[in-house]
Amino acid sequence: MTDTQDLRTAGRSAIRWRRAPGRPKAVVLVLHGGRSEGPEPLRRWNPARLRMRPFSSALLAAVRGEQVAVGEVAYRVRGWNGPLADAAVDAAAAIEQVARDFGPVPVVLLGHSMGGRAALRAAGADPVTGVVALAPWCPPGEPSAQLAGKRLVTLHDVADRVTDPRETRAFALAAREAGAEVAGYTVRGSGHAMLRRGRDWQAAATGLVAAMLGLRPFPDQVSAALALRGGDPGGLDLELPSR
Repeated sequence: MTDTQDLRTAGRSAIRWRRAPGRPKAVVLVLHGGRSEGPEPLRRWNPARLRMRPFSSALLAAVRGEQVAVGEVAYRVRGWNGPLADAAVDAAAAIEQVARDFGPVPVVLLGHSMGGRAALRAAGADPVTGVVALAPWCPPGEPSAQLAGKRLVTLHDVADRVTDPRETRAFALAAREAGAEVAGYTVRGSGHAMLRRGRDWQAAATGLVAAMLGLRPFPDQVSAALALRGGDPGGLDLELPSR
């Protein structure tokens, strides 16, 4: 299966719901990481998937009492797999499923690593209003025009050796030049897996998603960065605060 139609005709859900009120006013989709190549099915206890569970739990707490659904994009296979872009296909299928199930509600995407790349690639869909990308995989040449009119905040550790923070910054600037509202956090003393300073990552990601949902204001420095336009490089190296 390589397209969203295949996912539908197979009767397979593209989302694992953590919370799904009957008539949500908004939806958050969480996308975990994976591998560059991996055609095998994803195991239930995949470490990359488990890594995002604390983020999903923090989101559930943040939207308690609100009509916001929270779900995890259910990948068919473990990897991106070159031009197949399997994770991006799955992200697009999940966004389509939200539209079928709930109508035209806004969608915010939270993705890590490969999941960040999938979120960025799928962000051009009309329901998507914003993306929070954690240590995203942004190889040179990755398209950014689809983010025009969207909000994007990136977070990346300076010492990440799995995905390149310099490539993330270059992508963020390209997205701003394409018409996105963009801010970026620099993280220090952590790493790609987000285990060290995990609470800082979770607090920042949760707060940013909540702000994109309109449930709280953005931090002042993020608001200032989102207001910048064109090739202005400001606001892409904000320091992630410690709790």
